Amino acid sequence: MSGLWPYVQNDKISNHVLLGGRKLEKIKQNPIVKKIGFNRIILAGVLVLMYILFGVMCSVMGRASFFNISRIYSALNYTYFLGFLALGVTFVIATGGIDFSIGPVMFCSALISGYALTKMEVPLGVCLLVSILVGTLFGLLNGYLVAYWDMPSFITSMASMMLAKGIGSVFTKTQSVSWPQATEANGWYRSLVKITSGGSIIPTGLIIFIIASIICAIVLNKTKAGRYILCLGSNKEAVRLSGVDVRKWEALAYVLCGMLAGIAAIFFVGAYSTVQPGLGDTYNNEAIASCVMGGTSMAGGVASIGGTFIGVLIISLLQEGILAMGFQKDFQYVITGIIVLVAVYIDNRSRKRKN
Repeated sequence: MSGLWPYVQNDKISNHVLLGGRKLEKIKQNPIVKKIGFNRIILAGVLVLMYILFGVMCSVMGRASFFNISRIYSALNYTYFLGFLALGVTFVIATGGIDFSIGPVMFCSALISGYALTKMEVPLGVCLLVSILVGTLFGLLNGYLVAYWDMPSFITSMASMMLAKGIGSVFTKTQSVSWPQATEANGWYRSLVKITSGGSIIPTGLIIFIIASIICAIVLNKTKAGRYILCLGSNKEAVRLSGVDVRKWEALAYVLCGMLAGIAAIFFVGAYSTVQPGLGDTYNNEAIASCVMGGTSMAGGVASIGGTFIGVLIISLLQEGILAMGFQKDFQYVITGIIVLVAVYIDNRSRKRKN
């Protein structure tokens, strides 16, 4: 009997695994879960657990309380600009491409429009449009080179990254640019991020980010452009052979990405004011990490705007939590790198199972 025990034990383990798998599958098939998305529910749970964990750890370490509304507002400041970067790059990754220029493009847009505002006295409304235009032009450049010249998106975006850094530095003569404060003339643009009234703060940036996410989700999932973008990531050659102009739709993904990077610049200066030339690289990784964590496949063809939205919140909370505990931001890079590796590993395993 003792010789048979390992086999009986393994059989019991197998049955438990099968039962667990069936229960999990039953949960996934629940109409409400299917509507929201199982992955999004898991991510939302991770977000809540992270918030509780940081609160407990700050208390144990004798740091200032993390369960404070000011901490949430601080994390949200990071969310807005990172969110627009992540929304844009989701379209590019959905095609099977990548864009490593979004962070420097955001800074270049903020530097050029900010210099025009503070040194050339161009009206603020025009400067905000200039910021979006600069980002869109970089997106157009990337899209044209990738879609019409068949250049690898990795190399193209790396070149654009260096170009954005150089143009921003040359335009401002290597000087940092400080946008006006809320109390100064032309400071009304900060109301796009938050409005302070009677001692309370209204996070208008969060409202705008939610609306932008809904619009992007509709574009990606409910329009012809979005469907073609997703199809390009699944099988570009098959789409081309079906008579679709794949170059136009692939270029559009990069244009949208650049335009959203230009919008991200507005929210960055709305939260942090000062922009320094030659920076922005780290935000590429955080935006891409938000997408991958949210369920967007690096192989293309699968993307989730809702997942990206929650992924951005997780990255922003992670950044705020690490600073709250007194650690350097370098710890965030380590954890973000691990998150990306795990997310890509899970994505690869999932695709292999489906195949």
